[in-house]
Amino acid sequence: MANALMEGKKTQDWANLVLAVCLFISPWFFGFMAETTPTWNAWVVGIVLGALTVAAISAFAEWEEWANMVLGLWLVASPWVLGFTANVNAMWTHVVLGLLVAAVSAWAVWDFRHPHAHA
Repeated sequence: MANALMEGKKTQDWANLVLAVCLFISPWFFGFMAETTPTWNAWVVGIVLGALTVAAISAFAEWEEWANMVLGLWLVASPWVLGFTANVNAMWTHVVLGLLVAAVSAWAVWDFRHPHAHA
């Protein structure tokens, strides 16, 4: 049972690492490189998310998952907070990736707090 629980956490961490890479390359891929604010937001959050996720892969800690969830929620809110809703590519990239990051992180926290669900 503990092994299955750790496998799930690793899967979730690897998913968040893939999302961090997607976020980091999104300004090039979705064509919003010319706009500084969403580009830097994607790069900074992508790097922080990636660093937290690598730390979680090497040694799981619940706080890392909570921090990733906060980063995901920040991504969802950032187009409005930072004022780049007019750039539809940047806005939807941040919102969709933010929801995915928050969902994967919430799943990891739920798995950690409900280990009996894997029995």
